[in-house]
Amino acid sequence: MFLNAPCVARRVTALRFDEEGIDVEYAGTEFRLEKELVEEATQKAYVDATDHDVLQMVEPDPDFGSEPRRIGDIL
Repeated sequence: MFLNAPCVARRVTALRFDEEGIDVEYAGTEFRLEKELVEEATQKAYVDATDHDVLQMVEPDPDFGSEPRRIGDIL
C-alpha cells in the first residue's frame, strides 16, 4: 500500500500522500486522513494545503525542520 507513494518522514510521524488523502503513522499508530477532512480542517484546497498544515493536525507540538511543501507539489 505504501510502495511508490510520496512520503515525508518526521521524527515520530510519517506522511504518505496520494490523490485521495494521507496515510499517517504517528507514534506507532497508523490512520488515514481523507482529502475532504484535510480541506475542512485547513480551509484550503487539498493541493494547496501543506505538510506543515497536516503535521499541525496530527502532532500536538510539531517540529518543523524544513520549509512547508504544498501537497500538490509533493504529489
